[in-house]
Amino acid sequence: MASTTASAADAPAHAETVRAKGRLYRGDLGMWSWVAHRITGVLTFFFLFVHVLDTALVRVSPNAYDTVIETYKHPVMILFELGLLAAVLFHAFNGIRVMLVDFWSQGTKYQKPMLWTVLVLWLVLMVPAAISMLTRAVTEIFGG
Repeated sequence: MASTTASAADAPAHAETVRAKGRLYRGDLGMWSWVAHRITGVLTFFFLFVHVLDTALVRVSPNAYDTVIETYKHPVMILFELGLLAAVLFHAFNGIRVMLVDFWSQGTKYQKPMLWTVLVLWLVLMVPAAISMLTRAVTEIFGG
């Protein structure tokens, strides 16, 4: 009796054919928001860790603390502040979206529109903040 389904031996050849045609899964917007949520969470955690350490310096060595605080006043640090703001804002808004998807009965139905809302809110807040912070950085670096 001849079988019309592919056997296990044919599977690797089929997988290679699919890859050759460019059908390798590259994810959609939901997957990228998942990745961005994890990355922004790690970056925020790293900032909090460094913040606790540099604040603890004041008890160990006030002079070292003052030196660290002076380095934070350098205009280039504004870029790091901007990155921190971007990470925290995205992580917060996307976290609210994730909670709504998990705990709201209609959450999965509206997850894509909620993601677009997160991205729009993020942009609406980040664009003016970026303009303001970068203008301050350029003014401090080049004088104004």
